[in-house]
Amino acid sequence: MNFQIALGRAASRLQSIGFGVAVGLAASVAFLAVDAHAAETPAAPAPVARAAGDGPALWAIRDADSTIYLYGTIHMLKTGAAWGSDKVDAAFDSASDVWFEVTDPDDQSALGPLFQQYAMSPDKPLSSWLTPQEQATLDTAVRAVGLSPQQIDPARPWFAALMIATGPLKAAGFLPENSVELNLRARALAAGKPIHGLETLDQQIGGLARMSDEGQMTYLRRYLATYSTAADQMERAVAGWSAGDVAAMDRFAFENGRGISEEVHQIFLAKRNADWADQIETLLKGSGVSFIAVGAAHLAGDDSLQQLLAAKGISVVRQ
Repeated sequence: MNFQIALGRAASRLQSIGFGVAVGLAASVAFLAVDAHAAETPAAPAPVARAAGDGPALWAIRDADSTIYLYGTIHMLKTGAAWGSDKVDAAFDSASDVWFEVTDPDDQSALGPLFQQYAMSPDKPLSSWLTPQEQATLDTAVRAVGLSPQQIDPARPWFAALMIATGPLKAAGFLPENSVELNLRARALAAGKPIHGLETLDQQIGGLARMSDEGQMTYLRRYLATYSTAADQMERAVAGWSAGDVAAMDRFAFENGRGISEEVHQIFLAKRNADWADQIETLLKGSGVSFIAVGAAHLAGDDSLQQLLAAKGISVVRQ
């Protein structure tokens, strides 16, 4: 596959960065084989199997005339994954507006140019950074997603990390077309609910691209080192998320954020959460009911949205 074509197809799906740090953007790369026009007509929302117990955690913020629900999502799931719950359905159905990290993760006109702009750095090939062992792992990983080592070599480290991060997840049956966001977005469109974004696609991709070279290499090396265990980690994370296990989410958020580096934590979670907390504070000054669905790591660990909102004097209560 020509690498420029791969970039274009990668751009056919961009999910948020939150849960598992890379999994959101990596989900876009998992769509390398998806028809770029498939998202033009949103599919009807698929039925969701009911989760055991109370299901994934849901939080609410309330004042005299408004309610804001916060719900953590997963960007890649196995077909038939059980995450539905009565409380989430009721909260979603009661909302007049729905918020995601971005309004339209399938915006071809925005995604293509962004990947073209930020993903390549032929003057600093990956092979000039990697040890022979790291190069061998990268070669195996990129072949698994249908590319050759020569095609990936001009890529910037952040993009190479995303190219390989999704490989073992897809092989284990985790698919981006089963993402929580896609289901909720289809439901919102079917119900005629206005959809809003907390940030733009350029902000998401640009944040990655502006990481230091050393930070990008640390990021890439993390996914090379955990390539063989990524699917098991995802299994544990999804099991914790679907059971509403906040402690499990805290651990996973740390392992894939600050556990990689402080720069990764700040770029993927802390800075974005601070901006979103400001937006939620403004939204709370209005009235009505809103439903906000973001990657689950944004509602877990250090610098979570709940912590940042509490620092503003805003109470976030688990439902």
